Amino acid sequence: MRVEVMEHYGLTQPVAQAGYYETAHHRQLIKDIRGAIDEGRLVAVCGVVGSGKTVTLRRLQQLLREEKKVIVARSLSVEKQNIKLATLINALFYDLTQDKMVQIPKQGERRERELQKLVKKGKRPVALFVDEAHDLNGHTLIGLKRLMETVEDGGGRLSVVLAGHPKLRNDLRRPTMEEIGYRTDIFTLDGITGSQREYIHWLLSACAEQCKPEDILTTDAIELLAEKLRTPLQIQLHLTLAMEAGYQTGEKPITASLIESVLSRQLNDLEPTLTRHGYRLKEMVELFDAKPAEIRAFFNNQLDPVRSSEFRDRLLAIGLPI
Repeated sequence: MRVEVMEHYGLTQPVAQAGYYETAHHRQLIKDIRGAIDEGRLVAVCGVVGSGKTVTLRRLQQLLREEKKVIVARSLSVEKQNIKLATLINALFYDLTQDKMVQIPKQGERRERELQKLVKKGKRPVALFVDEAHDLNGHTLIGLKRLMETVEDGGGRLSVVLAGHPKLRNDLRRPTMEEIGYRTDIFTLDGITGSQREYIHWLLSACAEQCKPEDILTTDAIELLAEKLRTPLQIQLHLTLAMEAGYQTGEKPITASLIESVLSRQLNDLEPTLTRHGYRLKEMVELFDAKPAEIRAFFNNQLDPVRSSEFRDRLLAIGLPI
């Protein structure tokens, strides 16, 4: 957000930097995940794009570090589609090794034995966090379960916390993933669902300490945002767009009509809805064993009615909103 726009509305920081917003749902979720970590479980935290998975897990990691009862490790690799188990093992070595020079054995058997010693030496359970885990392939997911067993055989305890779109949950529940799916504690992050109005008030108060929310948006504008949007990301984006548009016209406070003008008309169309759940064109092609042209036609309501009905039935069967 531009500085002049922030000054016009009395903001001291951009809405995207407001910090961590917590509801009763967030508190219970963190409590449940911490319990699963204490038990050395494999955990999957699933939520749509923009629901706050990353910021919630950062909060959890911060709490674990402050308690000093669990060693926190993280995978920083951004190319999750190409990640193999060896990359995640490397992440453990980097975060568990006290020496500045990290030496990771290249030979598999020796590497796993050294990891056993490293975890046991730390004298605390280890929690490995992996974000964007919906892009991990099945072999890597199953390998993580076996890695946890290897660490346990060496006298240590390793839990793995996976975060991803709802696609991750659906993948883990597939019959071919039974080896890992039935052993995974799956949690759903609903974000601010049901608390959009309260979130908007908190967001404005956090970013404009000297102003009241009603000085920035009218009550009707706040109601409209709360009604139409579902995630923190959506609210932050459209609030920024509204402020930039309002600055151009000198409007303050922002009215519902201005909010209406910046709301995306395609926000809840089929393609963006499925994308928020982790199903892009590539994933849809694989899910339906279809051609890309068929999927594009489905998105544009141009697919044969019989074939379209097959697609919709399949989407409903795996719990996707359409």
